[in-house]
Amino acid sequence: MFIVQIMFLFLLTVILSVVFIYVASVLALIHNIADHPGGHKRHDSVTPFVGGVGVLIALSVAIIILVMDHPEYLWKWLSLAAGSIIIFVTGFADDIKQLNYKLRFLIQSIVALVMILGGGVVLYDLGGLLGGNSLELGAFAIPFTIFATIGGINALNMIDGIDGLSGSVSLVVLLLISLITYSAGDLPNFTLALALAGGICGFLFFNLRYFSQRRARVFLGDNGSMLLGFLFAWMLADLTQASSPVMTPVTAIWLFAIPLMDTVSVMLRRVLKGKSPFEPDHNHLHHILISTGFRVEYAVTVIVALQLLLGTIGIAGLNSGVPEYIMLWSFLFIFAGYFYITLHPWYFITALRYFYSTLRFSFEENYGVFLGSYTAKEAESLVRMICQEFGSNVDYWVRVVKRMPLQYNNEERYAVAVHIRCEHDNLHTERALNPYLSSLMQRLSKQSGIQMRQFVERSSKNERRTQKITNLIVERRSMDRRNSGSKLFVFEAMFDKSGSNDSALQS
Repeated sequence: MFIVQIMFLFLLTVILSVVFIYVASVLALIHNIADHPGGHKRHDSVTPFVGGVGVLIALSVAIIILVMDHPEYLWKWLSLAAGSIIIFVTGFADDIKQLNYKLRFLIQSIVALVMILGGGVVLYDLGGLLGGNSLELGAFAIPFTIFATIGGINALNMIDGIDGLSGSVSLVVLLLISLITYSAGDLPNFTLALALAGGICGFLFFNLRYFSQRRARVFLGDNGSMLLGFLFAWMLADLTQASSPVMTPVTAIWLFAIPLMDTVSVMLRRVLKGKSPFEPDHNHLHHILISTGFRVEYAVTVIVALQLLLGTIGIAGLNSGVPEYIMLWSFLFIFAGYFYITLHPWYFITALRYFYSTLRFSFEENYGVFLGSYTAKEAESLVRMICQEFGSNVDYWVRVVKRMPLQYNNEERYAVAVHIRCEHDNLHTERALNPYLSSLMQRLSKQSGIQMRQFVERSSKNERRTQKITNLIVERRSMDRRNSGSKLFVFEAMFDKSGSNDSALQS
């Protein structure tokens, strides 16, 4: 009977989420309340940000059930509802008006106080992280809880960068929480987690890329990501601080691993580079995977699998009785590797692109196969010229590769490649890079006699060596006419925006 009830709850929240999101998306488009292309955004069409509506309706169903089944915690459920509504409205206003981050933090702090004072959810004990007795926070419990809640609210928003990612990661976290709470007999938190999982599934119906759905029809928006972040902060704190805690605080870190590591690592990287920790950039894990050539669907799959793996490790450590300080140091070790990747993304990008190509997988954006033929002195001169032109305005990396000597000439020759990864908002388009390319082109032409041309995607519509006969397109390709002594300078631009062309310099 209980299985039937939980299945009914899950299906009910899925259906209600789908219906309410659909209605909300129609109304949003009518009133032009939607996310428009431009800036650092990857989408190319107007998309309503109403995913949070599905989460809110699923939460409403859960709270109604909790009030009916556990009326002794009425004030707690009302506080959960009040905090959720406040954070949802704040997120929706931020989606429309782009609120100042100071105002957002103020409201998030108020919501955290609602959770603490109204719901009684406070982080006062961090467990045996030091290897001995529990680390109790004492007078620092409330300030730390506010800080952790604000971090949780914003963590999920930080990874919400590509279709299906934040929703899929949230679904994995909720399913893991459902598994733990069900095993421990914590029915209130199990009901809450299961209902929210249904709401997320309804949202993913519109947000995931699958079959004929080539792009997201709705976005989660700040209203949805901030709401989910608050709910995760509430549940994870409640599960670790109850009179009979379901799990240890360090287990909560493993369950929320990807959003937590991504947020902390990216903000630390920005601070180390002298930037504001709130300044947007493109060194999140999903941006790095996209830069390697992964399709959006594959990037989501990899990150979700990683979240599932880390969450499973956390649960396994909990069930096996592994000391909390060992679980903490293990997590910090993994975080160090994660942080290194975001701090030096080029090493990871180039290594993964090489591995990807050896498996003969096609990249989402094809950059071609490039060659070059220079003496050591010529290669050194080109590298110096490139560095002078680009300076610190462009995120780039120069690679010089030694070529195999020709049979009739034993002189050592080198290929030179420049990889550019556009990170800042004003460098997302080819137009923004044109001043750098034009200046470099003029210097190369004047000093080295190297001329620039542009690569385009090889297709029937761009292929000049094709001939259309009736309804058939017959390709007529000959052997590469470049002789082995010609020079080819390589320029490869990794654009975050899909559809960007690559450029090359050739002589």
